[in-house]
Amino acid sequence: MNSELAAALAAFNLPAPTQLPLTIEELRALTNATTAALRAYEEPRLPPASAYVVKDVTIPATGGGEFSVRTVVPVVEDPDETFPVLVNLHGGGWSVATADIDDYFLRRLSVELKLSTVNVDYRLAPEHPFPAGLDDALSALKWTVTNAAALKADLSKGFLVGGESSGGNVAAVVSLLTRDDPFFKEHPLTGQLLREPMVIHPDLYPENLKSELRAMEEHNDAPLMTREGIDLMIKWYNAPKADPRFSPLLAPSHKGLPRAFIQVMGVDMLRDDGIVYGKVLKEAGVETKVDLHPGLLHGFYYYFPALEVSEKVRVAVKEGVEWLLRRRE
Repeated sequence: MNSELAAALAAFNLPAPTQLPLTIEELRALTNATTAALRAYEEPRLPPASAYVVKDVTIPATGGGEFSVRTVVPVVEDPDETFPVLVNLHGGGWSVATADIDDYFLRRLSVELKLSTVNVDYRLAPEHPFPAGLDDALSALKWTVTNAAALKADLSKGFLVGGESSGGNVAAVVSLLTRDDPFFKEHPLTGQLLREPMVIHPDLYPENLKSELRAMEEHNDAPLMTREGIDLMIKWYNAPKADPRFSPLLAPSHKGLPRAFIQVMGVDMLRDDGIVYGKVLKEAGVETKVDLHPGLLHGFYYYFPALEVSEKVRVAVKEGVEWLLRRRE
């Protein structure tokens, strides 16, 4: 493990895996506390409030109910300037966390890259199991197309979807769904930002890929995320294991997908999900970059934002977005 992260973990006095919270209420309380500490660290590092406009918007959900998005639009000298857009899906095992966990990072990204962002606060399992969160992500993408003018967005400059962990899972899935949806024919996604994604149920590894999908066993005792926790969140989400809307690696075809930037941590049960998905996308002709960070844990930068390696990962995400937005030559 990376020495800086190992020292931070030792000082953190992390409980043993058997002592980690496993009820939804305990997990949400822990995640909310982590988010509050993260925002306290990030707040002094925000761009000036005059550099961007933030709005919260409520959107009707498929089948009833509602969810919200938080939009960030840069403020520039030219009032007619337009921007590419990134739709973000937070992590948290489809069941914990909120849009707040990525909020301040997205504000920085928006200003630094002149990028409008749509941060989706999708409905969570187990109260709203599969496919509620996925439906919300797809609705948010459609809302972005319909409301591009309000976002000062020009989708031809870049229309990206991204997410971390379970959010990366949903981002990979909606990249498949929008490819085949006539609604997006005139406004296709141009890039997918997949950060530590799960792309297949751990019980369904294809025979020809089992030798490459070793991380779930190799790192099942890694700090911060346990196999028991993963299994519990999958149970709460309650998606059919083999459905490509949950296991996008099993999609019949990956041809015609937008270019992909896949970020992977080396000491992570989901390490090989990202690496193998990158391989499959490349074989399907999808322009793909896999960004591997050896010695680092799943989502560690949320717990330890002040570490140098945390900043390195954040910079890599920014550079990944820049690569996704670069026009093909």
